[in-house]
Amino acid sequence: MTRARKRILGVGIATLDIINQLAEYPPEDAEVRAVAHYRARGGNAANSLAMLAQYGHHCHWCGTLADDVSSDWIRAELARQGITIMLDTRCANTTTPTSYIVLSQASGSRTIVHYRDLPELDAAAFNSVALADFDWVHFEGRQPRETAQMLARVRTACPTAQISVELEKPRPDLELLFDGPDGLLISRAYAQALGFKQPEAFLRNLAARTSAAWLVLGWGAAGAYYWTAAGECGAVPAYQPDQILDTLGAGDCLNAAVIDGQLRGLDLATTVARAVRLAGFKCGYLGFDGVVNAAESVM
Repeated sequence: MTRARKRILGVGIATLDIINQLAEYPPEDAEVRAVAHYRARGGNAANSLAMLAQYGHHCHWCGTLADDVSSDWIRAELARQGITIMLDTRCANTTTPTSYIVLSQASGSRTIVHYRDLPELDAAAFNSVALADFDWVHFEGRQPRETAQMLARVRTACPTAQISVELEKPRPDLELLFDGPDGLLISRAYAQALGFKQPEAFLRNLAARTSAAWLVLGWGAAGAYYWTAAGECGAVPAYQPDQILDTLGAGDCLNAAVIDGQLRGLDLATTVARAVRLAGFKCGYLGFDGVVNAAESVM
């Protein structure tokens, strides 16, 4: 498919991921040897930007960084992946947020232990970001009261931009982000934390509470579900790779492909079908580098 080139801003965190790949997940109090060990740059919005850069878009990130050596490496990784840093508020006497990740070769599952003592980006800092000419702005649904102010500023300063918000997990005041974005990208973990076992029931409930024109709900091995303000509701079954190798960041790939599809003007059903295929392909692919081209070459 012809590459589209749009300007995209992602607002969220950037982390250091320390990944240990094991033959299988260890029992408690075990001592095991890793099959492989490496580090990666993590963070939901930053991961999605890395995929969107592979689609050919001009990608930009803003957030906070610590004042340690790891943050220098994160900056270099963002640049290597084609992501321009619009704002990285340096926070003195802090440590880079770090995720310690176990990848199981047997199941492809990932278990994450996250440590963070870095303040979130606030609306006052975001006011210094030049917003003209962005085609899309994507927010992680973090610190909702501050994020709601940032979202409102985008609407004023860049009224033609489309806005998406990721709802990954329950947070106080998260409902403040239900009104304002064009679309909501939702995780299964968030829906289930609210007590919903059926994706359709969750989407109907949320649709009555948001002004968003569309909703996309990832549901892991069951694929994804979607809803539009026109009343269209549908489901796309998961794409199953030959072998599950690495599920880390599959949801971020899904979100990126949804944003890409909407920027291309595809209908939501087609957009979600493409996104599910990319997310499923990612589960059979180690890491992020080159995943979009690899997926498009076989799908």
